[in-house]
Amino acid sequence: MEIQVNTDHNTEGHERLVSHVEDTVFSALSHLSPHVTRVEVHISDENGDKTGHHDKRCMMEARIKGRRPNAVTCEAETLEQAVVGATEKLKSSLTSTLERIHDHH
Repeated sequence: MEIQVNTDHNTEGHERLVSHVEDTVFSALSHLSPHVTRVEVHISDENGDKTGHHDKRCMMEARIKGRRPNAVTCEAETLEQAVVGATEKLKSSLTSTLERIHDHH
């Protein structure tokens, strides 16, 4: 499972953040890795230098072999919270999709 992390111009894509994202996504989705080919993560700070509630955004898109991508978004007060929230949403979405595929066969 490939994990690709992208940040906007307001977000520093430093090693600690990228490592945190990769670790969070991999540990949550590793059991689904036989089915998931790639996860794209897009992190952004909607307000830039200004402060505001829930202005950190994480969008994740996962590709399951032979299926359309699953995409989720989470907005939170910190980047870490947005990443964890999006990861949980993606895990739930992928699990549901894979269960439907399995039930169909």
